[in-house]
Amino acid sequence: MAETPQATVTFGVLNETSEHESRVALTPDIVTRLRKAGVACLLESGAGAASQYVDDDYIKVGATIASADEVIAQSDVLGFVDRPGEDVIAKAKPGTWIIGMLGSFTDADYVASLEKAGMVGVAIEKLPRQLSSAQSMDEMTSQNSVMGYKAALVAANAYGSFLPMMTTAAGTIRPAKVLILGAGIAGLQAIGTARRLGAVVTAYDVRPASRGEVESLGAKFLDLGLDFSAGQGEGGYARALTPEEQAAQQAAVDEKAAGFDIVITTAKVPGRKPPVLLTKAGVDGLKRGAVIVDCAASDLGGNVEGSKVGTQVTDGGVTIIGAPYLASEVSNTASNLLSRNVADILAHFVRDGRLSIDVNEELDDALIVAGRPASSQAQA
Repeated sequence: MAETPQATVTFGVLNETSEHESRVALTPDIVTRLRKAGVACLLESGAGAASQYVDDDYIKVGATIASADEVIAQSDVLGFVDRPGEDVIAKAKPGTWIIGMLGSFTDADYVASLEKAGMVGVAIEKLPRQLSSAQSMDEMTSQNSVMGYKAALVAANAYGSFLPMMTTAAGTIRPAKVLILGAGIAGLQAIGTARRLGAVVTAYDVRPASRGEVESLGAKFLDLGLDFSAGQGEGGYARALTPEEQAAQQAAVDEKAAGFDIVITTAKVPGRKPPVLLTKAGVDGLKRGAVIVDCAASDLGGNVEGSKVGTQVTDGGVTIIGAPYLASEVSNTASNLLSRNVADILAHFVRDGRLSIDVNEELDDALIVAGRPASSQAQA
């Protein structure tokens, strides 16, 4: 049996539990994988508790449990579900690598603060997911998959009737009609889950390639009578539409949405304000008791005009649920997937027993956004 190599890199994870966050950036099974790669794991006590992993689970597989200050001080790399706050950056030693969703598309000041503090910032949102070598590292794909699944369950729970058709002695109840706007990773999972719950599902996306994916899951593709044939953007994401295209799309969706009981919106453009897919007129056109789940709701807005994080009910009796934190509500599975993403990014940079960057490596060039060393080899 091969011996586990002596650890040369220390990977630290902090407790990020908050009102909206239950995930952890490292699960016990990934500790075992990283140890085999020569990476020692250090966790703040209680970091995995909200995801159903207690400290003993980590200790049994060789991780060390410590205080937050000890984790920060002793780690060569810190991994995050989201990103560290100013207090963590201030305590971390220069040269510490930070892996997380750093907001590099929209928050240049934050990236600059990492560089000023001497950190090496590895931004997961910049991952070029079209590369086959990067698929297992793609946190956005794994977490959006969980989000889409949960969105269908949240909608079903809020809807005041059955989703499947039911035939009873008292009569037959028709199936719910569900509209999914945005047929990316989250949208496809929402389609599959709503279909398994027995709903009649229709979906729409501006990307031409999405029609086949929607129909392969047994859903109908919503025909708006519009042609956005150049709707595919870089990296597999939908591109941002022009103002004229957005207006045409909104008007058509508003008109079509009136016939549905549940609307789930999942369209995000990384680093930008989410596109408005359903306007106030569209919301007002829905029948009383209809439910909207807006997975893109955020401080920047959402896919539904007027949506905000949380639940609101319109004067017309339509429930709008702004739900950007759905992956955290499936924290055990979401953490399993996310920790694999973070660990695979870390393992990619552990070369010859040290942390290093190859300036000629496409993946390295895309991910490193702050504190990039001038030389081609950088040891932590």
